[in-house]
Amino acid sequence: MSEESDEKQVSTGDTMRERADESKLKLWLIVGANRQFVTAVLAVGFFVLFMLGSLLDPTLSDLLQERAVIESLYTQMIGALITGVTLVVTISQLIISQENGPLGEQRTRMSETLDFRGYIRELTGKPAPADPSAFLREIVDATQQRAERLDEVMESTDNEDLRNEIDEFVDSITGNAETVREELDGAKFGTFDVVYASMDYNYSWKIFQIERLIADYEDDIDEEQRDALEDLRTSFAMFGPAREHVKTLYFQWELINLSRFILYAAIPALLVSGMMLAFVDTATVTGRILGIETLLWLVGITFTITLVPFFLLTSYIMRVATAAKRTLAIGPLILRDSQR
Repeated sequence: MSEESDEKQVSTGDTMRERADESKLKLWLIVGANRQFVTAVLAVGFFVLFMLGSLLDPTLSDLLQERAVIESLYTQMIGALITGVTLVVTISQLIISQENGPLGEQRTRMSETLDFRGYIRELTGKPAPADPSAFLREIVDATQQRAERLDEVMESTDNEDLRNEIDEFVDSITGNAETVREELDGAKFGTFDVVYASMDYNYSWKIFQIERLIADYEDDIDEEQRDALEDLRTSFAMFGPAREHVKTLYFQWELINLSRFILYAAIPALLVSGMMLAFVDTATVTGRILGIETLLWLVGITFTITLVPFFLLTSYIMRVATAAKRTLAIGPLILRDSQR
């Protein structure tokens, strides 16, 4: 299909899953699932693979007969943990420092925020909600109402092609708005639900389609119809910065949580590493459990515990990076076909 005909498909994949063309399970694990659950999955997966790897020749049981192996393993983990925690604390300080500033900058931030809330009041006809999910939902409602208004004023057009494209376009907007509204209903900030739902609203493609319709049918659109298209475009243009603002706040919230969780996990990880380094050798534990040497179980479990901070980092960054990539551009700029 040519690029020109592809651009004229006013109805396209709206939700992130439809645009990404990826399995529901994969998308859920990457961005949707609870991050502590994903951390646990990574830890269990690592432990299982570690224990299976211990069966290779020479076996880990043979290697552990030498005290130097345990010393080398946990000495390096202590160094990695201290370095990692220091890095996390630095990241936290950078995030917190963004909230600091002189009085003039804080006043400017407040003024710009109130100005935008004023724009939303003009758009919806009522004060903008304070709750992020309700805030986004109001804008989505406004786009649907203006889309229905556009459908009404286009009834008088004599151009059948324009009429058909508008019908398809309005149906796409209505269906997408209803889906996102249901996802936002009851979503609480601090969870990923609000950002996830906002990513399912394909506003950028819809802005582009409005611009294309105005350009393609310029001679067939009267002033009232053009105003309806422009009003609809304005409502979508309001959703873009609103989503980016909520997403930015969520990223800061999530990275601060990540820093806290890593600090919490680092303390027992350091304790385990220190105890293994100082007190454990082949004579400390003996016997077998399920046919596997107890020392091997001990090393597998403790080594997995020392890696929990890194599994936390992986699970959180995986979500934040994916969300950032899929919302990289603001406005009608499509970076790749699967992100429409």
